Amino acid sequence: MNTRTPVYTRGAALAQLMQERIAIIDGAMGTMIQRYKLGEADFRAERFADHAKDLKGNNDLLVLTRPDVIREIHGLYLAAGADLIETNTFGATSIAQEDYGLAHLAREMNVAAARVAREAADAHATSARPRFVAGALGPTPRTASISPDVNDPGARNVSFDQLRDAYREQAEGLFEGGCDLFLVETIFDTLNAKAAIFALDEFMHDSGERLPVVISGTVTDASGRILSGQTVAAFWHSVRHARPLAVGLNCALGAAVMRPYIEELSKVAADTYVSCYPNAGLPNPMSETGFDETPAVTGGLMEEFARAGFLNIAGGCCGTTPEHIAEIARRVSAYRPRTRHDPLFSGLLAA
Repeated sequence: MNTRTPVYTRGAALAQLMQERIAIIDGAMGTMIQRYKLGEADFRAERFADHAKDLKGNNDLLVLTRPDVIREIHGLYLAAGADLIETNTFGATSIAQEDYGLAHLAREMNVAAARVAREAADAHATSARPRFVAGALGPTPRTASISPDVNDPGARNVSFDQLRDAYREQAEGLFEGGCDLFLVETIFDTLNAKAAIFALDEFMHDSGERLPVVISGTVTDASGRILSGQTVAAFWHSVRHARPLAVGLNCALGAAVMRPYIEELSKVAADTYVSCYPNAGLPNPMSETGFDETPAVTGGLMEEFARAGFLNIAGGCCGTTPEHIAEIARRVSAYRPRTRHDPLFSGLLAA
C-alpha cells in the first residue's frame, strides 16, 4: 500500500528539513550489490530463466528478482542516517534496458523499485524524522549531444523525443510506486537532462501532481566540465528554468577533486539548494569497495564542505557504503546548512 503523504506536504517537509540542517542522501547501490556476490541465477530467478540474453549486471532488474536484497540495502542506508534514499532505477529506462532485451519492462521496474524504497523508508520514518524516496533517473547509455562514431561527429544514436518518451515512462512508474521527488542524476550530457526535465514537466502538468525535482551533474575530470562540454556555471544556467529544489554534483570525482566545482556551484546557484554526493576517491581494485577512500577520509572531506557553507544535501556515490554515510552524517551534523540568497522560490513548495 502506498503510504506517501500528499505531494505538497512532502515537498514542504523536505524543503523545511534543508533549512534546518544538512540532509543526508544515501550511498552507492552498485557497490553494495557487489557485496552480495550475486550470480546469473539471482538476476534471472524463475521468471527470466529462459531469457535469451545474459542478465547478470542488470542491477535494476533485481527489484523484480531479488527485491529482498534491494530492500535490505535501503534499510542499511536508512539505519546509517540517510534522510533520502534513491530508487534502484539508475538504468531502468527502456533505452538502457534494450541492451538486455527488457525494454518492455521498464515501467514495471520503476513501479517495483519505488515501492521497495517506499516500504523501507516508511519502516524507518517517524513523525519527528520523515524519510524520503528519490525517484532516480539516470543518464541512459545513449547521448543526444555526443557522436558514438569518432569518424562522424554528426552521428547520433538517440533523439530528444526518444529520450523524452523513455523518461516520461520512467517518471510515471516512479510516481505510481510512491516516490516523493524526482532526482535527475549523473548528468554528463545536458541535452539528455533537458529531455528528462521536459518529460517530468510534461508528466506533472498532465497529471496535476507536482513533485520536487533535484538535478545533479557530473564533472568528468579536472577540466571542470561535464562530458558534453559545459562548465558548472553553464550547466546550471541550462537547467535552472526547471526551478529545481536542489542542484548538485555527483559521481566521477572524489570530494577532494570536486571541491572547486561544488564551491562554484554553491555561488552561482544562489536561488536553490545544493547537493553533493561524490565518489569515495579514485577507483582501487585492491580495496573492498573498489575505491580508495575510507569512511573517515570521505567524511572528513565532506565536513570541510559543510564548514565552508557549500551544502544542503550530502551523501556518497560510487564506492561509498553505509559506513561512509554514517560518517558523513556524523561529521556534517555540527554545521548549519547553506543558505539560499534569493527568495525567488521561497513559496514554491509550501503551496
